[in-house]
Amino acid sequence: MSCLTSQCLSGRRIGERLELQAEIAAWADKTNAKQRGVDWQFRIENARVKLKRLYPKIKT
Repeated sequence: MSCLTSQCLSGRRIGERLELQAEIAAWADKTNAKQRGVDWQFRIENARVKLKRLYPKIKT
């Protein structure tokens, strides 16, 4: 389930398109105002070691 569905529309049925657009716009504004950051767990160098099968070496 998407964040929009679970946080904005869960358990609700909106019959009018304009009302739905207004609800989505209000949710988007509220969500964007929070400006949550990303907590990266490790750097690229560490990712290349841990996930080396996903980061193939490119031969030049």
